Amino acid sequence: MKYSTYVSDHTKLASIKYDQLQQYQIKHTDTFRVTFRQAVKLVSPYVAVRVMAQIKSVAPLALYLIGFQVLLLQQTLIDPILTTLGLCAVVIGLAVFMEGLKTGLMPFGNIIGNTLPKKVSVYMTLIVITVLGVGVTFAEPAIGALQTLGASVDPTTAPYLYEILKHRSLALVLVVGAGVGLAAMLGVIRFLRGWSLKPLIYLTLLPTILLTIYVWEDSHLMSVLGLAWDCGAVTTGPVTVPLVLSLGIGIANSSGKGQSSLSGFGVVTLASLFPIMAVLCLCVYVSSVISPEEILSTYHSEALSTSTAVYSVWDQTPLVEIALGIRAILPLVIFLFFVLAFILKAKLENRTLTLYGLVLCVTGMCIFNIGLTYGLGSIGSQTGSVLPSAFMPIDGQPDSPLYGKEFGLTLVVMFAWFLGFGATIAEPALNALGITVQNLTEGAFKKSMLMYSVACGVAVGIAVGIVKIIYSLDLASLLLPLYFIAIALTFFSTEEYVNVAWDSAGVTTGPVTVPLVMATGLGLGNALSSADGFGVLSLASICPIIAVLSMGLYIRLKQVLFKRQEEDYDQ
Repeated sequence: MKYSTYVSDHTKLASIKYDQLQQYQIKHTDTFRVTFRQAVKLVSPYVAVRVMAQIKSVAPLALYLIGFQVLLLQQTLIDPILTTLGLCAVVIGLAVFMEGLKTGLMPFGNIIGNTLPKKVSVYMTLIVITVLGVGVTFAEPAIGALQTLGASVDPTTAPYLYEILKHRSLALVLVVGAGVGLAAMLGVIRFLRGWSLKPLIYLTLLPTILLTIYVWEDSHLMSVLGLAWDCGAVTTGPVTVPLVLSLGIGIANSSGKGQSSLSGFGVVTLASLFPIMAVLCLCVYVSSVISPEEILSTYHSEALSTSTAVYSVWDQTPLVEIALGIRAILPLVIFLFFVLAFILKAKLENRTLTLYGLVLCVTGMCIFNIGLTYGLGSIGSQTGSVLPSAFMPIDGQPDSPLYGKEFGLTLVVMFAWFLGFGATIAEPALNALGITVQNLTEGAFKKSMLMYSVACGVAVGIAVGIVKIIYSLDLASLLLPLYFIAIALTFFSTEEYVNVAWDSAGVTTGPVTVPLVMATGLGLGNALSSADGFGVLSLASICPIIAVLSMGLYIRLKQVLFKRQEEDYDQ
């Protein structure tokens, strides 16, 4: 062992033996002190790397939306100081939260995943995984966007959408979490049994599509389709995917079933589809217990009581967002501690570091929720609300639009396309997936090919979603044909490409992209008096699946043709 590693430039200690050096370190550990300036120098690189990672994901998208709004739409930014502070809160909140996720929550996933199947039965393991799915859904940063951004829904045009977001938001999150929990449970069973993903996709899509058709035929329920299908994209964020995957792969490895190169793929797909089915079931239930007339009556009563209500300190949004942040993380942490202490009877290796990470998780979530309201949500809503000025007059603006109708519409669609493409290319999870796929396919499916196919798919999906809002198109009439195309491509694709393609949709929906896209869609829908501004994320999820499956079939075709040419040449 080289002692220079420990003593660095202190040449006078170079001759001290290793045991003497250890005694020296122990002796002087308690007396080691640093000044505040030295502490800042030590911590600055650690903080800067994590903050810069979030700035790179937030700043380009925010600047793109602001630049488009100011330069091309000639609209000033409302309250720029508050919006800037909100964006700073998003950056700081995400940086703190992601660091807490790595040091606080992920160790739980690793320990529980590796230990759970060794100490308890398979049934208890599946129960823990299912309950955990509910907890991680509450902890997703983007899940708060549903309630925050959906507050502006007009109950006169979309009564059930208003009812679910306003009065049944907790039930909404619970059923979404139940969907994630069932998906995680099924994913673990798939790991253990070595099942193919194809049949699971078919069996999951069948009831989902049937429920979609049922809801589509009800004029009052139709407006909830966008919310239901968007929930599939919201659930596959930075908490759900790594925590559930670490548990699933840990269980598979401990059971000797995790050596396959495809271990880990497929859970994200199921975690996207099951919540859609769960929300559709919730919508059908709500429609059976309350009528649209009762929803409107309640709305008018609340409006009257609000106008005469006494102001309360708890009506302040920042305090509410902080409370939501604590509610999101605390139950999950309590459950993880319960499993670790009472079911597994295990201990954390570094309890102080884990507690530090959990504090960061709660703090980061609270800061992020505030930034979501005043930063991301504000920018997205403002940009969406002024998009129609490119091709039609809007309230408070001159009678004529800024551009001709055809050019203005083209400009708005191109704006949506570049928003989706840029947000996807900047997603770190996609880059990691690209490297994995390139290794698994031995270079046949290059990282760049996957990234550009997924990015183009997301871009097309967001552009189609914006067109859907502008022309008030039915979401089901767009989604169902696209899913039938995806099913057909899945049938002809190999297992490897099916796993990659269906999971690729989940890695594109990060905590920054989801609120921005949702806020832009809802802002545009409100400006056009559309009953439903949801649905953009659902289209942005199915299009990359089709793109990757198509690319996979193209690669296979090239390989077959190349092999035939080699055989002909040999003959």
